[in-house]
Amino acid sequence: MPAPHDAHGAPLVAAGARCERYHARIVRPVSGPDIENGTVVVEGERISYVGVRAAAPPGNDVELGDVILGPGLVNAHTHLDLTALRGRFEGLTFFAWIRALTAARAALSPEQLLDSARDGIREGLRAGITTFADTAPNDAPFAAMIELGVRGIAYRELFGPDPAQCDAAMAGLRETMAAMRSRETPLVSCGVSPHAPYSVSDELFSAVALFANEERLPLATHVAESIDESRLVADGDGEFAAFLRGRGIAVASRGRTPIEMLERNGVLGAHALLIHCVRCDDSDIATILKHRCGVATCPVSNSTLGHGSARVQAMVLENVRLGVGTDSMASNVRMDVLAESRIALGARTTERTAWELATLGGARALGLDHVIGTLQVGKQADLAAFPNGADPGAPSRASFVAVAGRAVDLRT
Repeated sequence: MPAPHDAHGAPLVAAGARCERYHARIVRPVSGPDIENGTVVVEGERISYVGVRAAAPPGNDVELGDVILGPGLVNAHTHLDLTALRGRFEGLTFFAWIRALTAARAALSPEQLLDSARDGIREGLRAGITTFADTAPNDAPFAAMIELGVRGIAYRELFGPDPAQCDAAMAGLRETMAAMRSRETPLVSCGVSPHAPYSVSDELFSAVALFANEERLPLATHVAESIDESRLVADGDGEFAAFLRGRGIAVASRGRTPIEMLERNGVLGAHALLIHCVRCDDSDIATILKHRCGVATCPVSNSTLGHGSARVQAMVLENVRLGVGTDSMASNVRMDVLAESRIALGARTTERTAWELATLGGARALGLDHVIGTLQVGKQADLAAFPNGADPGAPSRASFVAVAGRAVDLRT
């Protein structure tokens, strides 16, 4: 069998790369139908064959057993540095939750934040997650992803609700991003994250969006999450508005909806990941689609914090680039992307559809679907296997995981 090549004739796998044949009761490529008694062949860090075992090229055999072998799962929104805060803030209103969370994070040392991020990654790997899209105002998730060899985007979070803070915030962001970009790896890249409409002024949103476009950086922001956020943007009212006025920051209407406000400030585009999008009407969804934005829905977190549910079915019908995230463990009980996907799609969804949202959906939302998200020749060998016939209501537990062709030790 000839080695696979790209459209320009260049080899897709390195010459002399080790050839591993992963055999499974079911191979789920996501890009096509399930394959009974299938095999995925990996050479180096790329997939070189997906199909029936009988036709697979020779190589080193790895028997995975009675499992479903698919692409590694994509967690389209995390706060890995907050893993240590699981269960700390139950029963609080959203505003009170944010205030308590901010104070608790500030009390953690850099080493504690790093340990928290490491724990989050290990938990995710055990649940079959190989790609993490993380937002944080510190270095911990970026460093932990690089250290543990997972794939990810580390969006550096910044804040500044007062327009007077804009210049200083941007100076700090430019310095931080220059340092982060010098540490990027083939697996882990960086981006920017103006936090949310209640913590970022229009001036800062515009400045970050311009910077991201100039530097070709991905951008993520929390938006259309809560009623109070919508009241702040549309009416200059609510708890967030009162808090900002208490700090001497002028508050006025900034747009019909948070999505409209982001559009006016130049934030929307194919590079943008919009997190939550619970409070989106038809016009907002049309705007998201027009600008080709990615969306990360976080159903368990949204329910925990009393926000309601995003209009997932409407977004799916409109072919919005939709992925699913777990958010932080400060608003969730476990990092389980397959469970989140089932919840997001509803009780009548099929397992294959849930897998698609948890893999290809997340890859599309992050602009990584040319690299990961399906089992196809030439793509990166990010793999996850789960016991065949496992109870979909039970926590997801992977029996095998590989990132870029490297098998991960799930015992740690």
